[in-house]
Amino acid sequence: MPLWILDTDHISLYQRGHRTVIDQVISLSPKNLAVTVISIEEQMYGRLNEIKKASSSTSLISSYSRLALTVDYYNSVQVLPFDLIAQQCFEELVLQRIRVGTQDLRIAAIALSVDGTVVSRNHKDFSKVPNLQLENWAIAEV
Repeated sequence: MPLWILDTDHISLYQRGHRTVIDQVISLSPKNLAVTVISIEEQMYGRLNEIKKASSSTSLISSYSRLALTVDYYNSVQVLPFDLIAQQCFEELVLQRIRVGTQDLRIAAIALSVDGTVVSRNHKDFSKVPNLQLENWAIAEV
């Protein structure tokens, strides 16, 4: 049973209504689609930073609304943990001196640990990870 793991960029596209990404997501069984706890971390940092920087009542209300929608989204999807097996995969990747950001390397490690396919536009970095399966669902929309 294939498992597609949305990278944070594809989660954001989905949340913003990218038609091609949405079509791909809704065509799958929820059992075959996941996100990682790393993406939660990335998006939460972004949402909390928006709240800190809000300069008006309107932007503060809007920022809190986006935070609530983000929490709702993550409560509705399968979230893969960064567990011991993922940590071991991550350590092996670090030893290989792959020049990829830490968060992307953690997402790759989780994907490798569950034999999943990362769905991302960031093929430049993720393609450096040996044996990582990649797809980009955003390419069909211009």
